[in-house]
Amino acid sequence: MKKLLCGLLAGTLLPFGAAQADETVGSNQNPNVLIAYYSWSGNTKEIAEDIHKAVGGTLFEIQTVQSYPEEYRATTEQAKKEINDHFKPELKTKVENMAQYDTVFIGSPNWWGTIAPAVSSFLAEYDLNGKTVIPFITHGGGGEQNTVKDLTAQCTGCNVSSHPWVSYKTMTLGRMNGWLKEIGFIKE
Repeated sequence: MKKLLCGLLAGTLLPFGAAQADETVGSNQNPNVLIAYYSWSGNTKEIAEDIHKAVGGTLFEIQTVQSYPEEYRATTEQAKKEINDHFKPELKTKVENMAQYDTVFIGSPNWWGTIAPAVSSFLAEYDLNGKTVIPFITHGGGGEQNTVKDLTAQCTGCNVSSHPWVSYKTMTLGRMNGWLKEIGFIKE
């Protein structure tokens, strides 16, 4: 039932992505890379995990203190209100040493044409000045809309990649690897 609900959510709300796992794992490959993401339905999480497998670095799930409702309509209503009010929810998870990262992949679902409020909280909480930021966005049919533009505007002093990943729900591993080659993270 949750898979069906998640599919409907992705298609109607421009995926919300669901923060569920408590995972911060690292790899010796590219230790100066952080892959931070917020996910409600699991789509953005899946992409973050695939990027982590290909690139290495540290995988970090952005989680809020207050969870969103499990019911689709209640979640969409809450998200719309938060976005309209420019609300930034309190975060439960923290990056221990942001200074150690030179590159930060930031993943968000497209919620109502922009990034999820939890991602806005993440951007407000950390000084990413001088870091390379690479957005990856999931959507249920709405495309990029203002997600990358809004993320860029909130990322003061960042070097935001001009090649973000924008994906309908999930992406194939082959397409993701092609994108990572294009932006210089996987060598031929």
